[in-house]
Amino acid sequence: MSLEQNSVDAGPRWQWPKAGADRWLSLAAAPTFAVMALLTATTGGEDFCSSAGASPLGGMIPMYLLMSAFHSAPWLRLIARAWRNL
Repeated sequence: MSLEQNSVDAGPRWQWPKAGADRWLSLAAAPTFAVMALLTATTGGEDFCSSAGASPLGGMIPMYLLMSAFHSAPWLRLIARAWRNL
């Protein structure tokens, strides 16, 4: 195919990748941990899981936020792929 034929292509510019169960689970992890951090912060669940006088960086809320950040790679890849194909 020549360059002219590709530029005239009437197909969609970008298609969603075929997603299997592993892809859906990887996309579900970051929002799940973010919601868990929010629920823990709003319902006072931190008292149940942490010891008194511990560091403010220790506990469930920072752990859920860090896990959400560590599992955000699939979302960042999806966003980057969408921006590349605009």
